[in-house]
Amino acid sequence: MPLTVTGVYAAAASLTVWALARTLWYGVVEPKVALAFGALVAVGELARWGSQGSQVSQDGERESAPLGSAGALAYALLGQNAGHATHHGVLQAVAVVLAAALAGAVPHVALGRGPSLDQVARRVLTVAFAAACFQPLYNSGTLGLWVGHGPYYALFLLLVLVLTALCDAVVAAALLRARTSFPYGPLLRDELRALLGVGSAVCATGAVIALAVAVAGLWALPLFCVPLLLTQLAFRRYAAVRTTYRQTITSLARATEIAGYTQPGHARRVAVLSRAVGRELGLSESELTVLEYAALMHDIGQLSLVDPVPAGATAPLPAAEQRRIALLGGAVVRQTGGSAEVAVIVERQADPYREQPLPARIVRAVNAYDDLAGSPGRPGSSLSALEQLRLGTGRDYQPEVVESLARVLARGCLTLLAPG
Repeated sequence: MPLTVTGVYAAAASLTVWALARTLWYGVVEPKVALAFGALVAVGELARWGSQGSQVSQDGERESAPLGSAGALAYALLGQNAGHATHHGVLQAVAVVLAAALAGAVPHVALGRGPSLDQVARRVLTVAFAAACFQPLYNSGTLGLWVGHGPYYALFLLLVLVLTALCDAVVAAALLRARTSFPYGPLLRDELRALLGVGSAVCATGAVIALAVAVAGLWALPLFCVPLLLTQLAFRRYAAVRTTYRQTITSLARATEIAGYTQPGHARRVAVLSRAVGRELGLSESELTVLEYAALMHDIGQLSLVDPVPAGATAPLPAAEQRRIALLGGAVVRQTGGSAEVAVIVERQADPYREQPLPARIVRAVNAYDDLAGSPGRPGSSLSALEQLRLGTGRDYQPEVVESLARVLARGCLTLLAPG
């Protein structure tokens, strides 16, 4: 296990043991409040829209249980309940949130799609960080002396949540860097971009819930959370639709393999490797998704050929033939309801690289690499294939893309997959 992952797990495990032991020893302070927020976190976990594994999902969905996360942050930042001060502290906040999250995750674990250890560790650390920034200051009265209970109090909560979100982004990028060997900069940039979407909504909701409970009491929880739960369920349906669309694209891409036009597994290898190169070059998650779809569909134009290309390798074909296949592929993508962005990448993958958008340059170089390194009759050497790509950087392949591909392969985070 990488040292970074071990360190994060050790810190989260230590906090968990300390928090659970202290809470069990001294008992739960204000059990009604703890039970209400625990139920909110558990419901949020039950309604999660799905997450598979420790890495970011292919669609860039980093937070699959936003209601649970918002409830956890609200409990960490809770100072009052209907005007009466609360005293649950940092460790009880961690213990209650963790216990509730694990309880809500039981059905998902039984179905084999529960939260990963990375997600659990991050949840523990973010709740502990937010509570540590707020609870000691509030319980000692220092926060009241500094900012009072007016608008500055709300701004302080938002500031703590922003810092918490930034720390979580740093930890998430570090974990993904340790597991994939991708450059840390683009990974952190992706995490920071995500804060502008679901991340900002989770932070804002956590602050609103904490402020509402401080004034209206626990009745504020259903008042604010039922609409959010319905919204989360709608997003779950949306995520299911996107998953179905991905499966449709993957099945359509396999048509060339089933028909004998391309080698088994070629489209999948090009898609996986293109995504890695795109991440190396700093593409965002949405751009990576479009790139992946285009890579899966890049050979679909071969279905229009009367005679299959030998071994399905388009790299050795004349430029005019490559361009014709690419244009036919783009037309197929448009006719099957694919996005215009994907169609453009497929259409332009055979153009001189100086005239191409970056995703088309990536697909062209990775497709050529797989053709040269993995086709029957070829030497099967990655070094030989990369050398041929470097010789073509004058016109056919962008040098930066070829070097990024070489770095991805050299790190060993991806290797040329066996056919099929």
